[in-house]
Amino acid sequence: MIDTSIGVFQIIGPVMVGPSSSHTAGAARLGNIARRICGEEPVKVDFFLHGSFARTWQGHGTGKALLAGIMGMGPADERIKDSFDYAVQAGLEYNFHTADLGQIHPNSVKIVMQTADGRLWEMLGSSVGGGKVLVSSINGMDMEFSGEYPTIITRHLDQPGVVAQVSEIISRRGINIAFLKVFRSSRGSDASMVIECDQEAGTDLLDEIRWLQAIREVIFIEAG
Repeated sequence: MIDTSIGVFQIIGPVMVGPSSSHTAGAARLGNIARRICGEEPVKVDFFLHGSFARTWQGHGTGKALLAGIMGMGPADERIKDSFDYAVQAGLEYNFHTADLGQIHPNSVKIVMQTADGRLWEMLGSSVGGGKVLVSSINGMDMEFSGEYPTIITRHLDQPGVVAQVSEIISRRGINIAFLKVFRSSRGSDASMVIECDQEAGTDLLDEIRWLQAIREVIFIEAG
């Protein structure tokens, strides 16, 4: 008898190119999420590999998968094996480094991206098995999300009413909130809110959130 609590990916595995769901499929997803956070293909990217990612990234194709994800390729894209060549053709500068990222999942990477206009974006994420991933930080803001849902992320002043204001704006547009989490380093400082939704968020909704006085920054990540 099959335990019905086990997900389908744990039984048959994710659709993917490469030898490992954690080191290849998960890595491609992390790169793809990083690209969506950046909003465009960067001109330069540095990958800081931690734990088993650092030890086996060449043999398991982790480096190729991360780079492929940055260029918009998914885990099942046959071009992953040639991603280094595609990066050269695109003029994308890339570097791989080994790093100790602290007390974090062993299959983890910090991705630092630079866009053509000089902006820097940073994401810390982990491949947690079966092709699934968990993002734990963006631009130094602590958070937690999977990238499986359309996700709205705010950086805001930690004060009463902000969560209610943002939730009301989303509800008024007929969008259902699947998960909502708030993170902060200390009371009254900046906080981050991660809102995973069942529907995509339009530009007008995001602009309305940005106009709230307590909001510092809004990022939207499409599901993928």
